[in-house]
Amino acid sequence: MAPGEDEPRLTHLDDAGRARMVDVTEKPETERWARAEGFIAASAATLDLIEQGGVPKGDVLAAARIAGIMAAKRTAELIPLCHPLAITAAEVRFERAGPDRLRIEASVRTAAPTGVEMEALTAVAVAALTVYDMCKAVERGMRIEGIRLLEKAGGRSGHWRAPQGASDTG
Repeated sequence: MAPGEDEPRLTHLDDAGRARMVDVTEKPETERWARAEGFIAASAATLDLIEQGGVPKGDVLAAARIAGIMAAKRTAELIPLCHPLAITAAEVRFERAGPDRLRIEASVRTAAPTGVEMEALTAVAVAALTVYDMCKAVERGMRIEGIRLLEKAGGRSGHWRAPQGASDTG
């Protein structure tokens, strides 16, 4: 066996190791979806202020929800080798995950020849950044933590779910 044969390889690199966009021309369009999560660690007082609508910049969760959805739709403009996809659904949800944690979850769907994992992760990241931006005058020490893929389905690799307890922050 030649060196590197039967070893997994990075699909975004050609045989010479140069970056390339993966050719999905021959891949069938299938229904695909993905879910991702992330957390904002902040003081209980800051999270209470968000929930009560008392942040001076306005409705934090409404703005972060829209920002996350918009980011999912524009992922290919932000991540250099991602394919532009027609997103058929995107949702961003928030829940208090303890006195000093806000959980963000995004789910994204499409019918395409490639998956939407990056779109779900981007939605979570931008929603979290929006929360930070809108609340930084109240608390600059907030932390964005634990952004990860939770689950994806569709395509050749089928269904995948993150192992339970795999999050180091959740």
